[in-house]
Parts: sequence; C-alpha cells; structure tokens
Amino acid sequence: MDDQTVRLTAWARGRVQGVGFRWWVRARALELGLDGSATNLRDGRVEVVAEGPRASCERMLELLRGPGTPGHVAGVAERWSEPRGEAPGFLER
Repeated sequence: MDDQTVRLTAWARGRVQGVGFRWWVRARALELGLDGSATNLRDGRVEVVAEGPRASCERMLELLRGPGTPGHVAGVAERWSEPRGEAPGFLER
C-alpha cells in the first residue's frame, strides 16, 4: 500500500558533508510531507530518517540516489521499518 506509514533510514556516502546536502534533504522531505532528520555521521556519511507514506519515502530514496543532489552521492544504503512517530517536521543535525 502506497499510503501505509513507514520509516525509512538511509545512509548516503560520498561527498555529502559540507555541501548543503542536509539542507537539500530537509527541503525535499518537507515537500514530500515527511517527518524525520538528516544527520552528519563521524565516518562522513549522512543518515536520513524519514517517516510518512510509503510512496513519499520511496520518492525520497529515488531523490537521494538521483543526479540532483548537492555534492556527490556515491551510494545509498537503506533500511525499512515500522514508524516510531517522529516529531513533526524535518531536522538537520
């Protein structure tokens, strides 16, 4: 079901820190009506947690893997799980 609420955790690797990537993720997530966060990790990746309708989360994943991101995304790992009830909005951490 495309309207089922899900939780997507994605880890983007490549040149994704210091290039406006988290801000870009936040803007796309808000456009898609998703709640969650984008966080810089110590190993250079950015962790994206998004909750909302499955179709919107799948679109976010497509955008993360697409050519329009700031910097350069070399790859994206993903994990799907049950929603935990993220606070409304989308945070950059």
